[in-house]
Amino acid sequence: MDKLTTIQLIAVWILPILFAVTFHEAAHGYVAHKLGDDTAYMLGRISANPLKHIDLIGTIIVPLLLLVSTGFVFGWAKPVPVNQNRLRNPKRDFALVALAGPTSNFLMAVFWIAILKIAFMLPRSETLLPLVYMCQAGVSINLVLMVLNLIPIPPLDGSRFVSYLLPRPWDLYFDKVTPFGFLIILALIMSGILSKIMSPAITFLQQFLLMIFQIH
Repeated sequence: MDKLTTIQLIAVWILPILFAVTFHEAAHGYVAHKLGDDTAYMLGRISANPLKHIDLIGTIIVPLLLLVSTGFVFGWAKPVPVNQNRLRNPKRDFALVALAGPTSNFLMAVFWIAILKIAFMLPRSETLLPLVYMCQAGVSINLVLMVLNLIPIPPLDGSRFVSYLLPRPWDLYFDKVTPFGFLIILALIMSGILSKIMSPAITFLQQFLLMIFQIH
């Protein structure tokens, strides 16, 4: 995508980003609803409508600035509210709700690479090129969000699973890191450490999906 203009890059990435963060948050709400907490359901947050989930900073401004300046893209939507105390098994189910987000991103990556496979099976045409780029962007942003959210730094989704595994009172001590989590993540981004942590996993998953779908 190096030859694309800024406007073309935005056009290619905007839908994959919106769908990635929308389904990520909707998945949290859907699983919470199934496990006993209807908070997100009552607020209309179990929806594929991006307008229900868009955060101006996290969904629009940050991803586009990163895209234009670094080529590394991630973002976030408005968090879906989950009342842990309303879940049938609060500690375990909260971990399952958290893991629903990254799982949805993996499934979205599979969706985009399946469309890419179909595009490659069609007769070669310049009109297909934007679709190919969009599919590549869809795979990339969803794998980035999946891997990022599985990092066990509160409040990322992976930390909820770690908290579930920890016995009391260690889970409570671990959760106290939450107010500082964003600063930790920001420091990792600025230092380049986050990219080094995530890149091997993202590359492995990309190669795995390419192999499964036999895309060369």
